[in-house]
Amino acid sequence: MQNEKMIVCRCEEVTYKELMETKKTYNCSARELKLRTRAGMGYCGGRTCRGMIDKIAMFQDSPKNNKEVSLKYQPPIRPVSFTDLGGVKQ
Repeated sequence: MQNEKMIVCRCEEVTYKELMETKKTYNCSARELKLRTRAGMGYCGGRTCRGMIDKIAMFQDSPKNNKEVSLKYQPPIRPVSFTDLGGVKQ
């Protein structure tokens, strides 16, 4: 299936397949998915993948997940340019 290779979290390179397998194995909440797979823990702090992680966590929802707090969104303290991260200045 093509969706299995789709990368959901670009920062940590976590795939859709990995998230779905983790959800199926452990019946994870969004927070647990984040902790088990590191999705949403990269440079962007989950700004690009948080919504998808929340949706995967709600897929085949269970009573356990209805009482969980949503995945925390924490933007960086201040934006950092790729030049600063890479150390190459022109």
